[in-house]
Amino acid sequence: MADSGLYLDYHGFMLPKVAHSEESLKYLQSFQVKDDDVFAVTYPKSGTTWMQEILPPLLNGGDLTAVETIPNWDRAPWLEETRAPVVLDKLPSPRAIVSHMHYHLMPSSFFKSKAKIIYVTRNPKDVIVSSFHFHKMVSFLEDPGTFEEFTDKFLSGKLVFGKWTDHVKSWRNPELGDRIMFITYEEMLQDLHDALRRMLGFLGRELSAEALDRVVDHCTFKNMKSNKMSNYSMVPQNYMDNKKSAFLRKGVAGDWKNHFSPELDAKFTAVIQEEMKGTNIRFPWDEE
Repeated sequence: MADSGLYLDYHGFMLPKVAHSEESLKYLQSFQVKDDDVFAVTYPKSGTTWMQEILPPLLNGGDLTAVETIPNWDRAPWLEETRAPVVLDKLPSPRAIVSHMHYHLMPSSFFKSKAKIIYVTRNPKDVIVSSFHFHKMVSFLEDPGTFEEFTDKFLSGKLVFGKWTDHVKSWRNPELGDRIMFITYEEMLQDLHDALRRMLGFLGRELSAEALDRVVDHCTFKNMKSNKMSNYSMVPQNYMDNKKSAFLRKGVAGDWKNHFSPELDAKFTAVIQEEMKGTNIRFPWDEE
């Protein structure tokens, strides 16, 4: 495990040292996954914070106490981050866990378990825009440079957790069978009620119509943005400068159109299409 300034090198992936350590990555490797664990897996900036808001109430009968009183990194912790050893073993089952890990880097117990996974994908053009603004506001990631330079880094996998295309492809693994549900950030934006109803069905859980409405309302972007347990306003300014950009910035689809030139758009699309060739993976934004 190499170490360079802001990042650790873990199996060729850059991980920010602010939230990852040799100890936390050893914990990840030896973690004992339970059959009723539920993982929300994402490439960074694809809806992780949203899933940390959604999963606990879906798993505990619609009770919003946890999402109103416990910071999101403790109620649905990242499997690979330094908080995991502190909080995960104390969480009551069923546990909601989030991760940015590629499929093959999950702990060995994960592959033998029946744990379920909800994999959220977001239009990579919007992922870049969100990541670009995030890099600007935090002290623990490299300066992003210009938007064009940042796009080159994204396409070549020189950002945390590597290439978007590699991540997406790794989780389309047939070995997972019916343990995994795929949903897009855009579908959640378009109809959150339907998205949560589908998640409940996948998880084999039920909520009354009233409880589901309450959870949906709580998990709208506007309400999350004002929930200090979810909006990262508690993080010290020297780590995350909310004056430069809000952590929960816009929560929209299509903001990439305000950032990409036609040339950059064409170049980006060509690279992504080439890397996804032969996979049969189709996304709603491919038609745009």
